[in-house]
Amino acid sequence: MLLTREEMTFPFGDAKLDPNRDRELLEWMFNQFLYGEVTGIQVGHWLYHAPDLEAAKFLARQSLEEMQHVDNFLRIMTMLGCQPKPAHPAVRFLATGMMGGSWAEHVALEMAQGEGFVLQAFYAVIDTLDHKPTIDILRRAVKQEERHVEFGEQQTAKAIEGRAWLRRRLLGLSLVSMWGVRRIANYMKKRLPADHVVLKHLPAFLEHANQCAALRLRRIGVLDRPLEEVGGGKRALLVAEAYGGKLLGGLVALITLPFRLLPWWKKKRVTDTYLRDPHITGYQLPTPEMDRATAQPQE
Repeated sequence: MLLTREEMTFPFGDAKLDPNRDRELLEWMFNQFLYGEVTGIQVGHWLYHAPDLEAAKFLARQSLEEMQHVDNFLRIMTMLGCQPKPAHPAVRFLATGMMGGSWAEHVALEMAQGEGFVLQAFYAVIDTLDHKPTIDILRRAVKQEERHVEFGEQQTAKAIEGRAWLRRRLLGLSLVSMWGVRRIANYMKKRLPADHVVLKHLPAFLEHANQCAALRLRRIGVLDRPLEEVGGGKRALLVAEAYGGKLLGGLVALITLPFRLLPWWKKKRVTDTYLRDPHITGYQLPTPEMDRATAQPQE
C-alpha cells in the first residue's frame, strides 16, 4: 500500500471500548461494517468490466472474501449480543450511492479510497476494543482489506496515466466522499456521548482519515499538491466538473425517475433485502465442527 499501517493509525492512547458498557455503540458501528460487506455484491458488476485476466482473477477472489466478511461480522455481532439493523444513510451513500460509473471511478473511489476508510476503521477497532475474539477476526480480515486497497491504488495509477481530465474528475468525486465522512462524523457527535473515553477522539480520528485519503490521492498521482492548498472555489469547480461529466447519465436517471420510484418496478438487490434474508435473521455461531469443515487457509 502507499500508506503504512503507522501512517493510518490514530493515537487513541489507552482508551478502550468495553463490550458491555458500549454495546449500543458497537451495535451501530458493526451494522455499518455489515452493510459495507454486503455491498460486495457490486464486485460482480466490475468483474464483467475488468481490463485483463489478472484484474478479473483478483475481483473473483475479492467477491468471495467480501461474503466471508459478512459472516465475520455476523459472528462478531452474535458474540457481542448485537442485532442486525439498517445502516446510516451516509454509509449507504458512500458504499452504494457513490458506486462508480467507470472502471477508473470504481478502483479509485470504492477500492483505494472507500476501502481505505474501512481499513482505518478496522485498525481503530483493533486498537481500542477490549474483546480478543473480535480482534482476532479483524486481524485476519485486515490482510485482505489491505490487498483490496493496494489493488485500487495500482489500478487507479494506471487509469490516470496521461489523462489529466480523469485526474480532475476523480479528485472532484473524492472530495464528495470526504464530505460524506464528515456527515457521519457530525451524526456521531450529536448522537453519542462526547465525554466517552474513545468517542471524544472521534472528530480528530475522522479528520485524520480524510488527511490519509488526501495523502493517498497525492501518492497515486490524482492530487498534485497538498489538499489544503486547493481553495474552496477550486474544490467546488472540481466537484461541478466531475458531476458535469456524468450529466448524460443524470439526464437518463431523471427521465426514468418516475418509473424507478414505483416499488414494483425497482429491482430489489441484496443490499435492499439483506436484513430480511434467512442467512441474517437465522444466523447462529458455528460449532467447532462447522469451523473445521469450512476453514479457509490462513494467510
